[in-house]
Amino acid sequence: MPDTTARRQVGHVHLRVADLDRAVAFYRDVLGLTEMQRFGAEAAFLSWDGYHHHVGLNTWDSRGGTPPPAGHTGLYHVAFLYPDRAALAAALKQVIAAGVPIEGAADHGVSEAIYFSDPDGNGIEIYRDRAPQDWPRRADGSLAMGNARLDLPA
Repeated sequence: MPDTTARRQVGHVHLRVADLDRAVAFYRDVLGLTEMQRFGAEAAFLSWDGYHHHVGLNTWDSRGGTPPPAGHTGLYHVAFLYPDRAALAAALKQVIAAGVPIEGAADHGVSEAIYFSDPDGNGIEIYRDRAPQDWPRRADGSLAMGNARLDLPA
């Protein structure tokens, strides 16, 4: 029987992109990942802190492609968790300095999140969690997440 008490987490995301060099430049220069391995013009694997990869990018079925049209299924966004508010602020400054348009920002009660897209139209969320003891809860103990405006200058 498997150990059901072990912590589970998402290990990596693998995205289809139209132009590998453009996508690698975005994830490297805007989000600060390091290219760990590349397979020619077909795939690249990037990470933070020397992990084998947090983001995989490939052109296997998408070279020269376009983002899916609105109203279709697919990835809504991938979320990258930062350890604290200062790290999130530094990441936001890097995004703004790169000229990437911010598409939204929200205080969800449990987290603070900023939204934008990569060059292929994949949604990106950068966020920081609040401590679990600070999460808003209803009287029955369930989460009471919200979608309040996030004060970006703060």
